[in-house]
Amino acid sequence: MNNISRFTSPEEAGEPETGSRGGHPISRQLGTRSIVLVGLMGAGKSTVGRRLSQTLGLPFRDADHEIEAAAGMTIPDIFATHGEDHFRDGERRVIARLLQEDGPMVLATGGGAFMNEETRARIAEHGISIWLRADLDVLMRRVRKRATRPLLQNPDPEGTMRQLMEARYPVYATADLTVDSHEAPHDRVVADIIETLSGWFEQQGSAQP
Repeated sequence: MNNISRFTSPEEAGEPETGSRGGHPISRQLGTRSIVLVGLMGAGKSTVGRRLSQTLGLPFRDADHEIEAAAGMTIPDIFATHGEDHFRDGERRVIARLLQEDGPMVLATGGGAFMNEETRARIAEHGISIWLRADLDVLMRRVRKRATRPLLQNPDPEGTMRQLMEARYPVYATADLTVDSHEAPHDRVVADIIETLSGWFEQQGSAQP
């Protein structure tokens, strides 16, 4: 019987690894840490994450895909059948499992994952968090392309998105780094992430005694 709390391996989940480790200077500087992308739905975490993993030669994991594989259900079906609390518990468990695997990797998380205090602590321990920040217009243009977002299945999806931004952006802002996800080619956002990471590593190095 499938259960969302089951700790599946990447092979069981059916998510192929992307790239090979160690080719890019950023990859070597990560050590065993993973790059963890956080932000609202529509921020581009999965699409940008895949391209970032290819550029860095790292495996890519999508937490939402891993949750669906563990549960044997789609996320909309999990919400409809078991409710949001059940989904959030499974999300926490699956992300904990992913972060405990040998790193580094690029991990795209769901929009609500970073709101969980335990998950934020695990990310801080095992990774570098990057908030992909986007404004309302950009987010709404992107999410309208998919009608399967459970939190937006209501008469006022834009109002819901505004509420999510108000509640979540102060928490996202506690991520290690922030990169704007704007209406530009995804490769441009990837380049911005790499530039931001490079600057961060330089600062970390200069802060060493």
